[in-house]
Amino acid sequence: MHLNSFHLFLFLTSGIVCQYDYEGYYPFESDYGYAHSMLEPSTAVCAPECNCPITYPTAMYCDNLKLKSFPIIPSGIKYLYLRNNMIEGIDNNAFDNVTNLEWLILDHNYLENSKIKGNIFSKLKNLKKLHINYNNLTEVVGPLPSSLDDLQLTNNKISKISPSTLEGLVNLTVIHLQHNQLSEDGLSGVFKGLNSLLYLDLSFNKLSKLPSGLPPNILMLYFDNNQITNIPDEYFKKFQALQYLRLSHNKLTDSGIPGNVFNISTLIELDLSYNQLKSIPTVNEHLENYYLQVNQINKFVVSSFCKVVGVLAYSRITHLRLDANNLTRADLPQEMYNCLRMAADISLE
Repeated sequence: MHLNSFHLFLFLTSGIVCQYDYEGYYPFESDYGYAHSMLEPSTAVCAPECNCPITYPTAMYCDNLKLKSFPIIPSGIKYLYLRNNMIEGIDNNAFDNVTNLEWLILDHNYLENSKIKGNIFSKLKNLKKLHINYNNLTEVVGPLPSSLDDLQLTNNKISKISPSTLEGLVNLTVIHLQHNQLSEDGLSGVFKGLNSLLYLDLSFNKLSKLPSGLPPNILMLYFDNNQITNIPDEYFKKFQALQYLRLSHNKLTDSGIPGNVFNISTLIELDLSYNQLKSIPTVNEHLENYYLQVNQINKFVVSSFCKVVGVLAYSRITHLRLDANNLTRADLPQEMYNCLRMAADISLE
């Protein structure tokens, strides 16, 4: 991926790769000018209970209206927001007037799989974003159109995904599945063939093992707040571009981490905080941000960061968190400062 393309992806995902709040972080969702639109008059071509701002005439906002069913959606609407309502189902003809819909945002409703009729989403041949966060889904909805690039189903009750549900979604770039009830058995074969996938968040689920069959081009993998105890040897070797990896709040121990499993040359950020580690896992010299706070680490070995130290051989670590471990400043060897010469922040307290 070219640098300019990566910067664009970071912009689209709204800063999700920066240092984050460990109590839980969720990326800001673009609202297509919603904050300003509420001050503007609505267009004539709009459901009467909703708002279609003059400056965004193809967007229809029906948020916070206590709706129990879909309003009539006029032809020409491409961006539909129905957040914070009481909708339990979707009728088979709900989108008959708007088969060109591109964004469908249904967060904070009461949607259930059994009340979503027919192949309702597959009719939307131009759909790019589908957000059904904070609902009552027990399965991933589908079938879905191949145009989809952003799927968000967080804070539901999803425990398994059929291998065919995501099949053929060649444009899918972002998947949010955090805060569900997924185990590794419920993910078998699910992500096969998703070669455009760059971002996958499976945090706050019930994984005891890392899922198999993930596509090799992923940039960001988030597994925090699961029950993972070990990592298979060479698990990350197949990933060609992995840059951000989070495994905080799991049950990792030294015996569950093979010696070189995190020695990944593309990796920029690694989060292993809130585990049960007693030593620092070895990382590649190109790693920049390393989070190890709240473990049981009692020794600092320079070779975890630098194989050798020299004029051109040193770690690129900028931020290193070791607070809430069994280390003090006195435990840091002198040669550490030459190895970690780029470090702007090393936290021990």
